[in-house]
Amino acid sequence: MRISVDVGGTFTDVVTLDSDSGRLSLEKVETIPQNPASGVLKGFRKADVRFEEIDYFVHGTTLGLNALLTRTGANVAIITTKGFRDVYELGRTDRESMYDFKYRKPELLVPRRLRFEVVERLDYQGNILTPFDHDGARELAKELKKENVKSVVVCFLHSYLNPTHELEMEKVLQEEYPSVSVTLSHQLTREYREYERTSTAVIDAYIKPIMQSYLERLDGELNEEGYRGQFLLTRSGGGAMTVKAAKEEPVHSVMSGPAGGAIGAAYMAELTGNPNLITLDMGGTSLDTTMVVDGKITVENEAMVESLPISTPMIDIRTIGSGGGSIAWIDDGGALQVGPKSAGADPGPACYGKGGENATFTDAALTLGYLDEENFLGGAITIDSSLSHEMIQKLSKQLSLTVEQTAAGIVRISEAKITGAIREISVERGFHPKDFALLGFGGGGGLVSCNVAREIGIPTVIIPPGPGNFSAWGMMMVDVVYDVAQTYVTGLERVDVNELNTLYGSLEQNGGESLRDDGFEKEDCKFIRWAELRYAGQEHTVKIEVPSEELKQSNISEIARAFGNAHELQYGHQTTDPIEIVTLRVRAIGLLEKPKIAKLEIGTAGGAVARKGSRSVYQSTTDNYVEYVVYERFKLFAGDKIEGPAIIEEPSHTTVIHEGDRLAVGEYGELTITIDNNRGGII
Repeated sequence: MRISVDVGGTFTDVVTLDSDSGRLSLEKVETIPQNPASGVLKGFRKADVRFEEIDYFVHGTTLGLNALLTRTGANVAIITTKGFRDVYELGRTDRESMYDFKYRKPELLVPRRLRFEVVERLDYQGNILTPFDHDGARELAKELKKENVKSVVVCFLHSYLNPTHELEMEKVLQEEYPSVSVTLSHQLTREYREYERTSTAVIDAYIKPIMQSYLERLDGELNEEGYRGQFLLTRSGGGAMTVKAAKEEPVHSVMSGPAGGAIGAAYMAELTGNPNLITLDMGGTSLDTTMVVDGKITVENEAMVESLPISTPMIDIRTIGSGGGSIAWIDDGGALQVGPKSAGADPGPACYGKGGENATFTDAALTLGYLDEENFLGGAITIDSSLSHEMIQKLSKQLSLTVEQTAAGIVRISEAKITGAIREISVERGFHPKDFALLGFGGGGGLVSCNVAREIGIPTVIIPPGPGNFSAWGMMMVDVVYDVAQTYVTGLERVDVNELNTLYGSLEQNGGESLRDDGFEKEDCKFIRWAELRYAGQEHTVKIEVPSEELKQSNISEIARAFGNAHELQYGHQTTDPIEIVTLRVRAIGLLEKPKIAKLEIGTAGGAVARKGSRSVYQSTTDNYVEYVVYERFKLFAGDKIEGPAIIEEPSHTTVIHEGDRLAVGEYGELTITIDNNRGGII
């Protein structure tokens, strides 16, 4: 038995899978922001499984991300090389928007009074220029204790080449202040660029006490319930890590929740024979979108979270504030806006009846007829359309529109924002949407996917099995992963292939040791190599995969060609300038057995068995209502076909297809919708 749990801003999603039969069970419980661990255990109990029968528990959480967003992390201090105290504040002296005159740098996680220096210095090759000052370090440790610092970052110049002084500082802290949590920058990233390395270590230290406390509490409560299986957390960069690794390096879990959806998308690409997918994950608070290209997730090694850089592998996910709970409002110019502020789980959309006083996307969808008031979340939550009508009416009076027109505007604005996010990760990076299918999931993905696909020119929409719990479903497909890297700046033409093989071998050994510590045998380990390259004189790099076997001189020209092609795809051109290697990377993968997914029984009635009635849906193009046939998804069979307009309902999700769109049920229960791109926007 396997179980996965994804804690979102509004709901906690639970998926259980019987590995022998392939039978899936999907549950949702409301997230408990004050105590997310109790929400996880509530999900376990609602799934009605025996704790001792579970082999794997895979967990995704945004706890660390939320601590960053709300600035509620630990009291952190930085210890760095003398003369570099202000690297963290100076950063790159750039700004996110060159022409935004109101721009203000984000609030730093560490104030200047808690940034300290120690006498020590290495050169750019890792040689010791100035010895480590042990006496000064001990005095500093005592000062940190007086300041009641809970977490300390140690980031010395060039420690990525030689970590000796960072390790000596850690030893001093363990002797003088044993209760403090310590993060060493070289253990997170063995790469140059001291600002990014410092920021990464600060984020790790900032969320470490919170994550450690949460994971220890959850792990302890699971053990008390009799759970003895493997406890894994999804990584921001894909794959999973053990709970032990997550407590030691929680920075890798910052985007662990959305990562589950991307992992599941890659698996669906293989399962359905659609190697190119764009995802649309619409949750209660936000919307996430990413790409699967040739069956592979796009992973970046630098990302920005709350305008703070993180130099750890992270799936390239674009997140916007456009979820089911996104609040509709009117700006100073009298225009209707939606999000990014969300009603969240408490009070939630107005229709929840919990005191919400703002109209949300969910309220608009209910008003238009997309959602069934009597069958929301399978009847688990009672909603009231009159409350939605009341809150939307407040907006409609200011806009001089009807309630229905205002609700349609809320949905159209949300769809426009989603379309913009998809354009950013596809069109603006050289990909044409017509070459992709749109994978819609999350609680609201099926409500907007067809119109978004139509707007951007995507020909096919796929709604996977259990779309409302899909991120948790994707977590079932993880392997245990460790990413290791080393800065190695040298010209590609003059590179020593033997030295290159030695460095890759060392990285693979480091990753393999971590996997063996987790109990993986050699035959269950796999290694993927990458190199980051650039043209001489450039700042930014392009990452390409390199052969996994021992490299030969002939491979160098192959690597050069691959870099040129990747550079042209990303930047639109190639040059004859010399090429430099900047960073070598290895992903060490501990392979877990993948669960079997049961196939759907083949039907003969063409969907007639699943038909349960019809519902009137408002359309702004005609300012009128149109009847949509309603189907029950769990009564559909493989091979069934449905023509729009239609609504397909299941307990945690609703899929809306419009006139001209055609739906076919696949062998695994996925809904494949062919979009009529000759029509304009429907709603």
